[in-house]
Amino acid sequence: MKHGFPWRRPVFANVFANTAVHPDAGDADRQSRKARLTTLAMADAAAVYQALGSAPSGLTETEAAGRLRELGLNTVSREEVRSVPVQLLQKLRNPLNILLLLMATLSVLGGNVGSAIIIAVMVVLSTSLSFLQEHRSSRAVEALRRMVHSTATVSRRVSPETPSPTQTADADILAATHEIPLEQLVPGDIVHLAAGDMVPADVRLLSARGLFVNESPLTGEAMPVEKNPRPLAMPATEAMRTDNVCFMGTNVVSGTAVAIVVHTGPRAVFGDIAQAIAGKRALTSFDRGISRFTWLMIFLISVMAPLVFLINGLTKGDWMEALLFATAVAVGLTPEMLPTEVTINLGKGALAMSRKRVIVKRLDAIQNFGAMDVLCTDKTGTLTQDLVILERHVDLEGNESEKVLDYAYLNSYYQSGLKNLLDVAVLKYTEVHSKLHASGGYHKVDEIPFDFERRRMSVVVDGPDGRTLICKGAVEEVFSVCAHGETAGRPFDLDDGHWRELRKRSTDLNEDGLRLIAVAYARADAGKTAFGPDDERDLTLLGYIAFLDPPKDSAREALARLAQHGVAVKILTGDNDVVARKICKEVGLPVSDVLLGSELAQLSLAQLEARAETCQLFARLAPLQKAMVIDALRRRGHVVGYLGDGINDGPALKAADVGVSVDTAVDIARETADIILLEKSLLILDDGVIEGRKVFANILKYIRMGASSNFGNMFSVLGASAWLPFLPMAPLQVLANNLLYDLSQTTIPTDNVDSDFLESPRRWGIDNIARFILFVGPISSIFDYVTYAVMFFVFGASTPAQASLFQTGWFVESLLSQTLIIHVIRTARKPFVESRPSLPLVATTIAICVAGIWLPYSSLGALLGFEPLPLAYWPMLIALLLCYMTLTYVMKRWFHRRFGVG
Repeated sequence: MKHGFPWRRPVFANVFANTAVHPDAGDADRQSRKARLTTLAMADAAAVYQALGSAPSGLTETEAAGRLRELGLNTVSREEVRSVPVQLLQKLRNPLNILLLLMATLSVLGGNVGSAIIIAVMVVLSTSLSFLQEHRSSRAVEALRRMVHSTATVSRRVSPETPSPTQTADADILAATHEIPLEQLVPGDIVHLAAGDMVPADVRLLSARGLFVNESPLTGEAMPVEKNPRPLAMPATEAMRTDNVCFMGTNVVSGTAVAIVVHTGPRAVFGDIAQAIAGKRALTSFDRGISRFTWLMIFLISVMAPLVFLINGLTKGDWMEALLFATAVAVGLTPEMLPTEVTINLGKGALAMSRKRVIVKRLDAIQNFGAMDVLCTDKTGTLTQDLVILERHVDLEGNESEKVLDYAYLNSYYQSGLKNLLDVAVLKYTEVHSKLHASGGYHKVDEIPFDFERRRMSVVVDGPDGRTLICKGAVEEVFSVCAHGETAGRPFDLDDGHWRELRKRSTDLNEDGLRLIAVAYARADAGKTAFGPDDERDLTLLGYIAFLDPPKDSAREALARLAQHGVAVKILTGDNDVVARKICKEVGLPVSDVLLGSELAQLSLAQLEARAETCQLFARLAPLQKAMVIDALRRRGHVVGYLGDGINDGPALKAADVGVSVDTAVDIARETADIILLEKSLLILDDGVIEGRKVFANILKYIRMGASSNFGNMFSVLGASAWLPFLPMAPLQVLANNLLYDLSQTTIPTDNVDSDFLESPRRWGIDNIARFILFVGPISSIFDYVTYAVMFFVFGASTPAQASLFQTGWFVESLLSQTLIIHVIRTARKPFVESRPSLPLVATTIAICVAGIWLPYSSLGALLGFEPLPLAYWPMLIALLLCYMTLTYVMKRWFHRRFGVG
């Protein structure tokens, strides 16, 4: 190979200035790639060719083929494709599913096939739902691939024996410019870019003319960025803002360029984003909460079931019956309705949000929404309209000036070539066109095109005031060719005092978040028709046009509501901090601390966590740095949401507990997000938070009521097993009791939620749930033991012959007590007085209570081993239930005062 192939050896000693390796910033390879890109940006063209083993005429086909074999295709990384059975097994492999399947197996061994079928169906439903959601990240990566054009224009060297009509002589080798599939692009290839092209790889510019690149997909900056091929004098403070480097996934707005490919495929910045999206999603707050609760129940079952088995086996001598009873107890303790309750609750929340034009792509995101206490959001397209508008047109004193607008319009209107976003914003003032071109108006004579040395462009027009040269461009570059100023139609010569004042005023406007373009003019020679850069001298500075990406109308109110509901808002943007501060001010977000991407790269893990806690604005962030901030907040115990709509938001959307995007977002953001807002109004963010808290409140009701009640019942079983000469309840009766109780809870998702529960973020507190089970659960055992005593001593059910009467009495008391106690536990307030349950919940409560009273007198009850209860039993039961509900209410009030409501 002519120049060698230096992939395994260092070529430059320079290193990237701000690449101190953060513990989570990625591997050494990523840092090496950053350093390589920056050293090439500082090198001249000859050194760049040498470093990349290339030449001005490009690579030979043989060289390109060798690099393609070594480095692979120029495509973003693909996820490992697993077979459907493997994916299903992975979904089944979580503690709750394993526990439920174990209980189903034990039920089959115990002869209760019906119970096993019910449990298995619940597992299959929840697993299928999760499996169907598994393909989102792969679709996101596919969307990334689709964004890049399928071909690239390159120069490749070929031998003279294979001539082409487009070849040009280059010593013994000819260079051909032609289209190749994008996947075949390799480092060292020479690519040609033009307006409308997507940049096909990370490239170093070799030449450019009028090149403007839209980098907002990667940086979030709405304005197009000027690019030029000049070597950097010193390392860029931020890798993504290197003037002579273009990145894969960005697009050319105007101009042309020739560039050399540096990084392709997964080694490009675009590839890093794809890898972050394709990676396995971290467990969210919801996932961790369900898992911890499941392990709590596994612990209780592993203690209670063996004790019941041993006590009954030792005291009654029938080890098989003891095994069946212990199995029924284990099933009774198992929260087999939890997957169904969770799915119903989340589905109801998703339905409620769909009525507000919100798509919920991942159901558990609704609960995470409610638990969210920090919302991180991108700026462009989420808080702002992602629309460049002409905000102001002012003279040198800062007053609105029609003349400045008129001259800016003429310059934009008469310049040739593709209009950039700033020109488009100016040309929207169609009424100016009508005014200027009435009765003949203006006519173009010539123009002086934009270039990167001058950073300005001029047009020469004939109009009512004669022949005029109108110049607009970067402020300092226009200043440099001005000798006069004009305010209120009065010209004056510019002196040092004027220049100090002008620079201060332009700085003030910049700090107000505005992008400034200076406008100047000069009277031109009426006999001259051809003009050049030398004619841009002794101009009269007229004023400025100022551009802004305005905030959305709903942003201020939406963010204020979130703050009222305990959700802190932090801005994570790739844009600059000046513009971001302006937007924060516009939407009512106070900013006292700002962290830049270049500063973040220098922080240790602990330092980043500390700054993430206190900082409100993170600016000039690279895409992966956004995800790093979110990870830091999550490590600090926060439940984090992220709102974004660009390619650069993909990793952050994936890293958050709940990712939110908007309907106008790029494909990658929509695919990666968990929730999509179909309307641009951000007010529905707050609605989503409230809906999430409602969902969590009702899930928590089921867990507290079911777990504490089941624990209390099984605690009662332990004492009864040691004391009674027979089983306190037959295995089939235990399962019937559990089934009826579960049916009574199926309407919990419809229940009303107390307003005070919705005021602040709610998350899983497993310690609090465990305490609730231990404090409230045994209360039911007190009244169970009273029932035992009444049945044993008062009604004479004290021998195996009267076991059926005893079991019937406890079955009815147990079912009615745990069904009615729902209405005490469901609220921290006074039930029915200060907090009313939903009508469906009241209806199911009544229905299950009626079924429990009816069963002992029915033929179905006889099949279950029940017998009619004496009339004296019912007054006793009413008294027990009233005492039980009163004591539980007192304990609940104390518990909430002591440990809180959440």
